[in-house]
Amino acid sequence: MLSKEYKTAPSKLPRMGDKTLRLYDTMSRQVKPVKLLEPGHLRFYSCGPTVYSYAHIGNFRTFLTADLIVRTAEAIGWRVSYVSNITDVGHLTEDDVADAAGEDKMERALRSKEGENFHNVWELAEYYESALQEDWQRLNLREPMVRPKATQHMREQILATEELIGKKSAYETPTGVYFDVESFPGYGKLSGNTQEGLKSSVRDVVADDNKRRQADFALWKKDEKHLMQWFSPYGWGFPGWHLECSVMAMKYLGETIDLHGGGEDLIFPHHECEIAQSETLSGKPFCDHWVHTRFLLVNGEKMSKRAGNFYTVRDLVGRGADPLAIRYALISGVYTKNLNFTDQSLSDATSNVERFRRADAVVDAALDSAGEGPDVFGSTLEDLYEEALEAMLNDLNTSVALAKALEGARTILREEGTISKAAAQSAKSFLDRVNALLGIVRHDVALPVTEAAPAKPAIDGARIQARIEERAAAKKAKDFALADAIRRELDAAGIELRDTPEGTVWVVKTASLS
Repeated sequence: MLSKEYKTAPSKLPRMGDKTLRLYDTMSRQVKPVKLLEPGHLRFYSCGPTVYSYAHIGNFRTFLTADLIVRTAEAIGWRVSYVSNITDVGHLTEDDVADAAGEDKMERALRSKEGENFHNVWELAEYYESALQEDWQRLNLREPMVRPKATQHMREQILATEELIGKKSAYETPTGVYFDVESFPGYGKLSGNTQEGLKSSVRDVVADDNKRRQADFALWKKDEKHLMQWFSPYGWGFPGWHLECSVMAMKYLGETIDLHGGGEDLIFPHHECEIAQSETLSGKPFCDHWVHTRFLLVNGEKMSKRAGNFYTVRDLVGRGADPLAIRYALISGVYTKNLNFTDQSLSDATSNVERFRRADAVVDAALDSAGEGPDVFGSTLEDLYEEALEAMLNDLNTSVALAKALEGARTILREEGTISKAAAQSAKSFLDRVNALLGIVRHDVALPVTEAAPAKPAIDGARIQARIEERAAAKKAKDFALADAIRRELDAAGIELRDTPEGTVWVVKTASLS
């Protein structure tokens, strides 16, 4: 049950009849409607990052899936209680098996070259959490209702461990406390990694002769040398990575939630272990619907520092990329398929975001100065928005939704200079709703200003526009040498010209990914 301080206010958005949201469910392996325990109220938990470094654009593709779910649910009038956690302890480096081994990612980060900038692991965690929130705003993501930290919910994790021991579903050894997977018959129902399969395939990664079986996973690690440790009934140590999400989801959203999200790498072991812990603790189904985002590729390859194709949001912004264009590129493909992030996709996204900005500026100008006249858009923009919304309700089909939104922006630009006040009001409503649904027209809140942000040279928009008009006149006079010279001049100044059906537009060039 939601605690009192986290109950959200009733939605002021209009209800949209019988519209519902359909998403692919990892558990049932099919697209199905999201069923709500409470009519009109979505309880949604999506796994956040481990704050040992800057979140990369692959992380943000997953976070954007969650953001689009929130925006789409709100568009049909649902009230959304959205929780996304911060992992700041317990996430070990060898996390591809249920009971991870290796170092805590936070501790290893402190010993890295970047870690030399911090006095202790707590300071490191605070810095990267702040950086995450800055990048979150840059990409125009909705802020969760609450963003709980693992280190702030230690009491809940210790109590949950004690309860699982009391239920005979966990046991203590000299090195920790382990969940007994054989005590939970449904283990493997999300990932397909059944107990029988695990017996023969999972290597024993924890040196503990008293551990009953390879698949059992840690709820508590006994370690007096760990940099982040707490005292528990089992001695000094720290919690296992999986436990935090179980206790925080139940604390803020209730024992059963409607929807749980994350990256495809979390299906096993993290989410499988969450289910076992949570359902053992409550005796109830933990979650009805599981959504997982596929991996991001960069120039056709898996992103990695070794391959030289690893990018954070601030990397790209520092090279001159438009944050909303990064967002557009990351949502341009459906979340159930791998997305290839390239120079071309970022360039196309930049051009499309500029179209929306131009349309927004045209509409604002018309609202200020346009006279009376007919609404030339009629039902066209309304129909395009409804088609975009229907696409999002159909398993977040962003490819179709973006195409419909872009068609609306082009429709507005074709009427530039002739838009009446009534038409401008229709266009403004369209752009506002598109932005609420997709977040690509303008930022919902002001961008953060950081000392690290590179200073950008002043851009004389009036001069650029004048040169564009001179180029158009030269082309009309068949003086193609002059037209090409103007293009080269602007290109050398970092301004790219793009000839579109609505006229020539200019954008500030971004650096190549390569």
